[in-house]
Amino acid sequence: MASSINTETFFKQACIFEGSLIGLALVLGWLADINPFASLYFSETAFLHGIIATLPIFIIFLALYQLNIKSLTKIKTLLLDMLGPVLLRYHWTDLLILAAIAGISEEILFRGVIQPWMESSWGMLTGLIVSSILFGLVHAVTLLYFLLATLMSAYLGLLLDIEASRNLLIPIVTHGFYDFLAFLVIARSYRHQQKNDY
Repeated sequence: MASSINTETFFKQACIFEGSLIGLALVLGWLADINPFASLYFSETAFLHGIIATLPIFIIFLALYQLNIKSLTKIKTLLLDMLGPVLLRYHWTDLLILAAIAGISEEILFRGVIQPWMESSWGMLTGLIVSSILFGLVHAVTLLYFLLATLMSAYLGLLLDIEASRNLLIPIVTHGFYDFLAFLVIARSYRHQQKNDY
């Protein structure tokens, strides 16, 4: 199955789309009277926590990626078919930039606005669950992928509060670094697949 993504314009369009989520976060934040950046501040400890928190979910990703289970194989095939050709085209620094933009914009939207908005209405636990389900829905390419994305979102939501005070930097770093590592795995798998086909 050939990729339907235009490899020529993918990087620019992906960066624009992901970046536009910050605009959406600002609009929703204005409607909900929430500053999306209120809990975002830099600290070396938070940055380190974000890197360390990437390791367990990336190990799980690698394990699931290797399992020969039909529903997981379907996700792997979708990722390789859709993203493989375009990711392989770009340098690792481009993938790092794209992953960083995705981590920043999606976390500002979901953890900076939607989660605190839901928490203010329904409490912390329900807010975490509802915001995670919403995150899963916008990533739902299959039912299993929806469930995995929802769990990932819940994990990122919990990372907000692992320090004494809430810091959005931790899930931003975790999300961005995870995406970057996943991009590298998909690109490498696709390259290997192409070599085997010839």
